[in-house]
Amino acid sequence: MCRNIRQLHNFEPPATRDEVTAAALQYVRKVSGSSKPSQANQEAFDRAVREIAHVTQHLLDDLVTAAPPKDREVEAAKARARAEVRYAR
Repeated sequence: MCRNIRQLHNFEPPATRDEVTAAALQYVRKVSGSSKPSQANQEAFDRAVREIAHVTQHLLDDLVTAAPPKDREVEAAKARARAEVRYAR
């Protein structure tokens, strides 16, 4: 999985449309092997991002959990701590 695609489910506040679209963009880039498609492929690339974002939003809306929502700030602090350890070499 792409390192840039983050978990979006079960956060308070919920994932924004921009976060869902960013995850879809990263997915399409990974699958297509291209971060900047050619003009010939731009329409297909953009359509894929829109469709994947749409389906992802439906998925997030339909998922249920009994776990309490995660706090974005706490999760971001944990990620920063992991990065410090990883890159402190």
